[in-house]
Amino acid sequence: MNAFAKQAVQVLIAAVLIALVPAAAAAELPPLIPRDVFFGNPRKMSPRISPDGTALAYLAPSERGVMNIWVQSVDRDDAVMVTDVSRGGIPSFMMRWAYDSRHILFLKDYDGDEIHHVFMVDTKSKILRDLTPFPGRRSNQYALAKNRPDEILVALDLEDPRTFEIFRIDLNTGALEFDTRIPGNFVDWAADENLTLRAAMVADPNDGSTILRVRDGRDRPWRDLLTFPFGEKGRFLGFLPGGNSAYIESSLGSDTSRLIEIDLPTGRRSRVISFHEQCDIGPVLISPTTGLVQAVSYAYLKPEWRLLDEGLCRDFEILGKARSGIFEVVNRDAADRKWVINYFSDSGSDAACLYDRNAGDVHLIFEDRPELSNFTLAEMKPELITARDGLKLVSYWTLPVGLEPRKLPLVLLVHGGPWARDYWGYSRIAQLLANRGYAVLQVNFRGSDGFGKKFMNAGNGQWGVGSMQHDLTDAVGWAVEKGIADPRRIAIMGISYGGYAVLAGLAFTPELYACGVDMFGPTDINTMMDSLRGPRRRIFLRRIGDVEADPEFNRKISPLYHVDKIRAPLLVGQGQNDPRVRVEQSDRMVRALREAKKPVTYVVYTDEGHTFQRPENNVDFWGHVEEFLAEYLSGRAEPYRKIPGSSGEIRTIGDSK
Repeated sequence: MNAFAKQAVQVLIAAVLIALVPAAAAAELPPLIPRDVFFGNPRKMSPRISPDGTALAYLAPSERGVMNIWVQSVDRDDAVMVTDVSRGGIPSFMMRWAYDSRHILFLKDYDGDEIHHVFMVDTKSKILRDLTPFPGRRSNQYALAKNRPDEILVALDLEDPRTFEIFRIDLNTGALEFDTRIPGNFVDWAADENLTLRAAMVADPNDGSTILRVRDGRDRPWRDLLTFPFGEKGRFLGFLPGGNSAYIESSLGSDTSRLIEIDLPTGRRSRVISFHEQCDIGPVLISPTTGLVQAVSYAYLKPEWRLLDEGLCRDFEILGKARSGIFEVVNRDAADRKWVINYFSDSGSDAACLYDRNAGDVHLIFEDRPELSNFTLAEMKPELITARDGLKLVSYWTLPVGLEPRKLPLVLLVHGGPWARDYWGYSRIAQLLANRGYAVLQVNFRGSDGFGKKFMNAGNGQWGVGSMQHDLTDAVGWAVEKGIADPRRIAIMGISYGGYAVLAGLAFTPELYACGVDMFGPTDINTMMDSLRGPRRRIFLRRIGDVEADPEFNRKISPLYHVDKIRAPLLVGQGQNDPRVRVEQSDRMVRALREAKKPVTYVVYTDEGHTFQRPENNVDFWGHVEEFLAEYLSGRAEPYRKIPGSSGEIRTIGDSK
């Protein structure tokens, strides 16, 4: 079926589906948008331009509907699929061109187990090679350098599964040799322009601090340059040309993090380059030709750029006028003549564009989900909500189009991490829910990342029965007080930590919620710690509280031990292969709920990990969510149907595989 015919069918389906909902709702809300518009495969995504500026790589579905890498010339429509992955698809993160402009590297695991390998495909011959073909061994990072185009550095737990070491791989032969053993529990590392590993962020397992360790060359000793005590933010961003100075993100001496330049021989701060009083720095734009920082992005309420290089003023002016929406620079060719730009908004598909700096021309490459233009989507609006102790919480509303914002059913959508954050922009979950008639509220509760160290550290020791959960409760109270939310029709929904917040909300504030949707949420925090290793374990214990040494504290904040307090129905979604929140955690929670005669629906996907990656599973699970919310909040829903190819199983306790 061609693209035009598929869109026509989707519109027809929407027209049929709208006939199934009450007439009053149909008269007020726009047409029902089919689930697969939101959760099916995008048409294309994740464009990358080759270093020589002649080719574009991107992800798109194969004939079997599996995301693979495609390559085409920048000036011709000659796209060809260069990989043929038949299971799981290729993720967009860590997909990069090699500097020879012929090979593409990427990370991929198996059915969500997070045992990633480094793969390389030859775009001419289509030969795909696993560069780290060691069963059970994982790689989490690799590095390239234009001065060493035939090699990469890879972090690999080849000798000891508890620690990573750095290996060098010859891209021509595949030969692997040991390169560096970083002293300490490193959490990040960086190579210079000659592919020499010279910087590492190392976590101290005793006090939770992070140390920046550097060296002057491959055979030179490591030395401690800067220490970031627990609660401070520090991140190495890259070497300046010549390798004697570096860019780092640091909160030392300030609340929000700053972009600074430091002298590597001495560790002294050369200058503060950029900062924002209300939020931490975001992605930094560094020139591929000079190696100097040119712009910094920030995202307090909405994303914004701050230019540091006047030479980009013309470029940013052209890009700002070329299309509507906010733009981000995805990548650039080595000569800095061609840029791949992504335009995004809160209510439409992303638009990938190619910008020719010499000509000043911006032209569309593709939209990731062009079919969204056939439907009416909602706006996402920033809101500052005041918590009970006066703390300001950056939050986002998505309200259903066509309905007065009065006494609406509300879904509180809680982000994961929890040391992450919600951003302004397109959210397929929020859009689906708003289209079904729900108001959607997303709250950056204390402990969320990006708003300075005081805000993040205010969440320490505040899981479950503390202020992190109180912030969510206060936000719901605000929505009710404003008259937007119907206090009898409120749901809480979340993924990972957000799933934990769902369980905590139902257990510790049972009067507040009519139902909950938990995806991959930990139920026993001490048990969750078993999935963590290395420095992350100590950091989690410092942030959460020592649930290992204090069993009573663990019982206090773990929803598994408070099943008797839960009143509201629960829907649980889980990946069988989840290495972070193992399936046994959800099994135990569901078993306890059923033994207590509490209503719970349990759906497990046998080929997924800590998220739902495959579109068949996403479409299937969100069908369950729609029917669940419609039953308990009285919203509208596209009727559930079993999706061919989905691995979802509605489980009763005792049949976990």
